[in-house]
Amino acid sequence: MSKIDPTARVADGAVIGEGTEIGPYCIIGPNVVIGENCKLIGQVTVIGHTTLGDGCVISPFAVLGGAPQDLSYKGEPTRLEIGSGCTIREGATMNVGTIKGGGLTRVGSGGYFMNNSHVGHDCMVGDNVIFATSATLGGHCEIGDAVYIGGLSAVHQFTRIGPYVMVGGVCGVRDDVIPYGLVNGQYAVLESLNLIGMKRRKFTKQRLATVRAFYQRLFHGPGTFAERLEAVRPLAGEDPAIAEILDFIGKGKRPLCLPAISK
Repeated sequence: MSKIDPTARVADGAVIGEGTEIGPYCIIGPNVVIGENCKLIGQVTVIGHTTLGDGCVISPFAVLGGAPQDLSYKGEPTRLEIGSGCTIREGATMNVGTIKGGGLTRVGSGGYFMNNSHVGHDCMVGDNVIFATSATLGGHCEIGDAVYIGGLSAVHQFTRIGPYVMVGGVCGVRDDVIPYGLVNGQYAVLESLNLIGMKRRKFTKQRLATVRAFYQRLFHGPGTFAERLEAVRPLAGEDPAIAEILDFIGKGKRPLCLPAISK
């Protein structure tokens, strides 16, 4: 059975999964579905059309399912979906989507969202991400699996960040970041590959050498970036990570985050 503190306010219509604990002074709206074995420690607000997966832990003053911070929103029944096993710390916020953005904000499983982090409307966030303190997403961002976003960093609306990217602290990310990239700086630039993250994901020395050689040719070889991109396209078959990076670039509609000296 679920355990609901007598000071909590759970609206009629809300669905609370078996084994879930709703702590003191929580507010749960009528269109909320909370999975099994979750723990809302206290003073948590879950509203809107929000679904929370099994085994999540939510700290005080988090607000999930609030209205989009978008002037076009007129109270439509848009949604927020959060996967299983997420940890959402104090003061974090996640908004439902907008009609013009598809009506859905989605957050994957296994994420760790530190205090005062924010997921804006219509964002698509992958699994096993880490958002450090006050890491924020504008609306419509796409964030891949296992991305780390450093403290006080902000990602501009509509920006894509590929899987396994590391974003340093106090970065303003305005351009798309390739998978496996490492970006840093006040206005983020691509510094290198996220080699530490790749090693943690069991890339062999040979794979690392192959992808690093590709990276050097693409971002630091002779000629313009467009010329280098055409030259390395045949390398897609050498490693799945290379194919993933080239596919990511090919699907982009916004500028790409480049090294400071790349043209």
